[in-house]
Amino acid sequence: MKLHSALAKDHVAVITGAADGIGLAAAKKFASLGMRVCMADVDADKLKKATAEVDHAIAIPTDVSKLADVQQLRDRAYDAYQRVDVLMNNAGIGRATDSWTEYENWQAVLNVNLWGVINGVHTFAPAMIDQGTPALIINTGSKQGITSPPGSPAYNVSKAGVKAVTEALQHSLRNTDSCQVSAHLLVPGFTYTGMMRRFMAEKPDGAWTAEQVVEFLLASIARGDFYVLCPDNDVPREVDEKRIEWAMGDLIENRPPLSRWHPKYKEAFEAFMNEKPT
Repeated sequence: MKLHSALAKDHVAVITGAADGIGLAAAKKFASLGMRVCMADVDADKLKKATAEVDHAIAIPTDVSKLADVQQLRDRAYDAYQRVDVLMNNAGIGRATDSWTEYENWQAVLNVNLWGVINGVHTFAPAMIDQGTPALIINTGSKQGITSPPGSPAYNVSKAGVKAVTEALQHSLRNTDSCQVSAHLLVPGFTYTGMMRRFMAEKPDGAWTAEQVVEFLLASIARGDFYVLCPDNDVPREVDEKRIEWAMGDLIENRPPLSRWHPKYKEAFEAFMNEKPT
């Protein structure tokens, strides 16, 4: 597989949320390509152990919700390597929320999942553009930020924000003279990560591994994809596309919000999903 030119020997990747899951899998993959990796995570002890598993890597404890921490991450990366070719804004958390309760959880989720990405973009993008070399900014979103299923409104809002931020970022980058940086939205499917291990001791058959997500990510970027919509072992891309189409139809057809889960639309949604392509 031919890779994007930013993914080359001695180039530098900065990854947040790198102590586990997709972030750690990405760190290992980039290192296997001969890249230098700056691994960032809020859990310093866990990060130290994870970094020991990765060649050519340094650990930089970072709370992405704090702009000063992200600025320090940038400074340490540039001091060490004088360049950043890949920024992967991947740090994320999940907390129980409802529409008018768990206010502190709302703040925590938005501070990490959304403001962490905003802080990363504001801090790294100008320097990466000024390098004048091909580079990537990869932001980790979620299908929940597109279809907004009931049950985790703060998480949904945070990931919907990441989608909007990344779309705007790519528009700005492609309209910046001489800019060789591109942005990409990673939208994982059901993936077995540390967050999942708290509830499931073993990987379910339907889930992808973090390594599968990273391989799919690199292949998608090599094709020039902006939206990296990952399938998994249970849900193929065609099903994701139909669910997304239905969600957009709520607005266009003036249906109740989240009509996919509305009892009056249960049969209509099932019929829509069973329609054969024309």
